[in-house]
Amino acid sequence: MLTAWRTTALELKGPFVLTKFRKKGAVQEAPAEAGFWQVSTPTFILLVALGSAALYHFPLYRFAVTNLDMSSPGGIWTLLTLFVLVFFTNVLVLSVVSVFSQWLLKSAAMLMAAINAIAVYFIVVYGVVLDKTMMGNVFNTDFAEASALFHPMLLVYVAAFGLLPIWLLARISVRPVSLIKRITTPAVATGLTLCWLVGASWTWLWIDKYAKQVGAMVLPWSPVINGARYLSSNLAPSPRAVLPAGTFASSNRKVVVLIIGESARAQNFFLYGYRRQTNPRMSLAGVSVIRNASSCATYTTASLECILSPTTSGDEGKWEVLTTYLQRSGVEVTWRSHNAGEPPMKVLHYQKLEDVKQTCVGDECNYDGGLLFGLERHIADSKGLRTLVVLHLTGSHGPAYNTRYPASFEEYKPVCNSVQLQQCSQEELINAYDNSIRYTDHVVGQTIDLLRRLDIDATLFFIADHGESLGEGRLYLHGTPWLVAPEEQKRIPFIVWNSRDNIKENTTTKFVDGAFTQASVFHSVLGAFGMRSPVYKPELDVLPKVGRP
Repeated sequence: MLTAWRTTALELKGPFVLTKFRKKGAVQEAPAEAGFWQVSTPTFILLVALGSAALYHFPLYRFAVTNLDMSSPGGIWTLLTLFVLVFFTNVLVLSVVSVFSQWLLKSAAMLMAAINAIAVYFIVVYGVVLDKTMMGNVFNTDFAEASALFHPMLLVYVAAFGLLPIWLLARISVRPVSLIKRITTPAVATGLTLCWLVGASWTWLWIDKYAKQVGAMVLPWSPVINGARYLSSNLAPSPRAVLPAGTFASSNRKVVVLIIGESARAQNFFLYGYRRQTNPRMSLAGVSVIRNASSCATYTTASLECILSPTTSGDEGKWEVLTTYLQRSGVEVTWRSHNAGEPPMKVLHYQKLEDVKQTCVGDECNYDGGLLFGLERHIADSKGLRTLVVLHLTGSHGPAYNTRYPASFEEYKPVCNSVQLQQCSQEELINAYDNSIRYTDHVVGQTIDLLRRLDIDATLFFIADHGESLGEGRLYLHGTPWLVAPEEQKRIPFIVWNSRDNIKENTTTKFVDGAFTQASVFHSVLGAFGMRSPVYKPELDVLPKVGRP
């Protein structure tokens, strides 16, 4: 009878109840709640690991099938080995969680599903590689950039790969087991996995060859681990060392403008041999074109560090940047930005486009051209002998290339109007991208015009932060790890204009041979100012090649 039962424990944990009753020394467990599936902790771990390996890793298996000979037994075994490794990784991590707390197990599985859903979307749609550099891009993306990436299909992925699995997980009641059983699960899984790897040892060479790509598609551990790596090295950066003082060779008035483009690849510049005239303004401005220029990285933050740093030894973040150094040396520095990702700096004038366009008038106030509003007067009113202006453009930042220029600059049609670039034809995608390049050319041309009107000794540098992939090799956007990144993300335009070369409205383009990188910008700007410093490296200065102003 019920009166013979005595409740000894009642535990309420999450969405399920585990109740123990005792009658005459017997211990029984309450049945699962209505609508719930009840499984033990080890079974839950195995089910989640199996579901994760099968549901979220089809991009990994597709990559493997593309790069393996699937007609041979070796190709099939390698594909199976990848599945085993993904399955084992999830079993091991979830087992470790269960050892410390069985009650957190379901929460961890739900969090995995949420992360995986978003990660799979960006891997499938844009072909991104979720390494440390890409996670740096994620953490440095502002609201405007993030909103440009939104598409209703993202909600479909979140619902199908995130919310539905979370709902199913919520319907499972996990039955706790002893610590011995929780330890046994990862131990058995490790033993079986090692046996498999020994038996399929010939698959290691292929996995090692593509370790970068394979590791970046193991979810959710790739974004989680690489995100933690990025944050650990960037949340508390060390103070930057002060650069040694320099001197200026001349006391004449000098203006230098540095324009940093965004996602502008050299392949789509007319000045670099492209079939379309995407540089109508610069082609008639008498510029010097560095034929062979490359970026230091495929993402903005690292490229900006390289552009503004005196060193090429990989320790760029240890030193104060170019803008801070020149400001401290007596140069009046203005940084105007329609972008993000610049390193910490101390300058006299730091302005975002939102600040400038408060008094801006015209159709270009919401675009890169808005950065030029009032700039001519700003330079003319400068009290110092030396002025540096940096314009950080949003340029050709994808995927919404069609939003990077005013409607009047839509020269090539039809254009891609979707952020799901693979849904557009290649013609539409290239048209939108080329229109953004033409608009960048317009902004540079307008800057040259205002420098001419000022009639001050001036030098202008234009360089992109990195290139862009437009579907080549099923890659889109940028940020691919350097070792496997295509040339489209590395080759960039590097263009110089000098007022002394244009006294008589020179329209002849000069092409300069020699290989240069973004590391040349720091030393070229010092050279333009005639600044001599212990950190100045003349071999990295491009001005002797183009004709020193």
